[in-house]
Amino acid sequence: MKKFLKVCLMLIIFSPLITGFSSCRKDVSEIQNDSLGIQNNPSLKFTKHGEVYFLDSVKNFVKKIDVEIADNDDSRHRGLMFREDMSEDQGMLFIFQDEEVQGFYMKNTVLSLDIIFVNAAKKIIKIHRNTTPLSERTLSSVKPALYVVEVKAGFADKHKITEGCYIEWRRN
Repeated sequence: MKKFLKVCLMLIIFSPLITGFSSCRKDVSEIQNDSLGIQNNPSLKFTKHGEVYFLDSVKNFVKKIDVEIADNDDSRHRGLMFREDMSEDQGMLFIFQDEEVQGFYMKNTVLSLDIIFVNAAKKIIKIHRNTTPLSERTLSSVKPALYVVEVKAGFADKHKITEGCYIEWRRN
């Protein structure tokens, strides 16, 4: 975030000097993408880091998905932004340092998602279904969460994943 703010400040200061040199300018989306490590790659490819297993409320197996794991500030911030497609058996697992109320938004996310908040006991505590793409409205876990799983919209309903169900996960 500091890098992005620094770039914005530099643009404000130096924009009058570079407006005549179009080959030297970047538009704001390119600067945001660069600060997120995306660098003009509009169709990011899925990279499997692990698996998430969805279990019902008595811990019977329901469904397995392959996941990318976001376990640092940069990867958690980037999440599924700018992804144009994702299969039903793929998702992203966010792992946080501390169990606390989490808030997610859909900024720069063109896919509608189900966002599943999970506590330290790996119990699903909140699901935001069929989220609105590109929305900056905060979607809260309401209760403390240590994990968040993002899957394609409709996944939770299709597989009867509800609050009170559980997850297990493993890293490759």
